[in-house]
Amino acid sequence: MDEFWSGYLWPAILIVLEIAAILVPLLIAIAYLTYAERKVLGAMQLRKGPNVVGPFGLLQPFADGLKLLLKETVVPSGASRAAFIVAPGLTFALALVAWAVIPFSEGWVLANINVGILYLFAISSMGVYGIIMAGWASNSRYAFLGGLRSAAQMVSYEVSIGFVMISVLLCVGSLNLTDIVHAQQRSIWFVIPHLPLFVIFFVSGLAETNRSPFDLVEAEAELVTGYNVEYSSIPFALFFLGEYGNMILMSAIITILFLGGWLPPLRYEPFTWVPGVIWLALKICVLLFGMIWVRATFPRYRYDQLMRLGWKVFLPFSLFWLVLTAGVLEATGWVPK
Repeated sequence: MDEFWSGYLWPAILIVLEIAAILVPLLIAIAYLTYAERKVLGAMQLRKGPNVVGPFGLLQPFADGLKLLLKETVVPSGASRAAFIVAPGLTFALALVAWAVIPFSEGWVLANINVGILYLFAISSMGVYGIIMAGWASNSRYAFLGGLRSAAQMVSYEVSIGFVMISVLLCVGSLNLTDIVHAQQRSIWFVIPHLPLFVIFFVSGLAETNRSPFDLVEAEAELVTGYNVEYSSIPFALFFLGEYGNMILMSAIITILFLGGWLPPLRYEPFTWVPGVIWLALKICVLLFGMIWVRATFPRYRYDQLMRLGWKVFLPFSLFWLVLTAGVLEATGWVPK
């Protein structure tokens, strides 16, 4: 019994506790990101935002969740029931499982695998399946066209994101996310030499998460809100919780690739006294504020403009920068061993 406890049961309990330590704060962050977005948009538009439920409206996310929980889940009679129900859960689950390889601080990572970047890229690519399943399973032309359009948008900008990641990896010589942060600790944050790639990644992240000005999914005048038009109640909420989860995930990836991850902005006291996870959270919050700011500022793109930007601007430039980075590293002898 002692051998079973020490060899199997206790390690399993530790893994469950580690997963809970990541998921519980993440779920709370997703809930309050909805509140923060409404507050920031309200301030930018000279409104109050949520201010009734709880002090300063802080209980509004829980009120919204309770309201959606109590609503009836309606499944269209002609829908493919299994796929219709699985699609929102898949979208939400993929936004959570990607955090397994995100390092929060030195040694604070659930799975410190050597191919962390490939894992993230694979998980983000699978997000298309949830949207395609939702559009097809609804048995609605509006939902189906919205699913196809959203999937095409996500696939298009994933290509540019891939080339940006490769350019950064050339400077590191490793696919491990912790090694990427260590490489910036030895030199400088990659946002300085790769500033154009930082901009491309940030804008592509907006398109990848269907955020404004690339929120063609919510083009009500054309597709009556796209692939999720037939959803209600908790399945409807899971799609948008997945979107907000992907916003936080994309901000974390940008922070690790370009902004030094958990590293402080200056290597002097008192900056070094602050725990690394706090610096990571602060950088993520700044990027999230930028995403919300963009939503309050820019109008929605037309679909042809969105695709033209991805295929005719971002893709050629990211490929050019990849070749330029490889050439500079080879010419200067800075290729990591």
